[in-house]
Amino acid sequence: QVQLVESGGGLVQAGGSLTVSCAVSGRIFSMIIMGWYRQTPGKQREVVATISRGGNIYQIDSVKGRFTISRDNAKNTVYLEMNSLKPEDTAVYYCYAQANGASRWGQGTQVTVSS
Repeated sequence: QVQLVESGGGLVQAGGSLTVSCAVSGRIFSMIIMGWYRQTPGKQREVVATISRGGNIYQIDSVKGRFTISRDNAKNTVYLEMNSLKPEDTAVYYCYAQANGASRWGQGTQVTVSS
């Protein structure tokens, strides 16, 4: 069975940096899209960034220039490098993968940015 496990969340001061990782395990036949979403209590879950197997990237405007998404296809792992963090970036970050033709989600990792 396909599973997604995030790591790297934590507490960071505003202006600092943090990188979250997501490793996908199981028998993978295809995994075209991987990405990161985030959600704050009482707010809608929103996409942060996605990346295709070929390296095509989408980012929301609020993180453009600050965050970098990447993936290592040999390791079935996606990363989100977050720089110049702001308190508004505080959220639970969820890993997403379209694997074997279905949407898969990680358990989430908390990222807290203090001022």
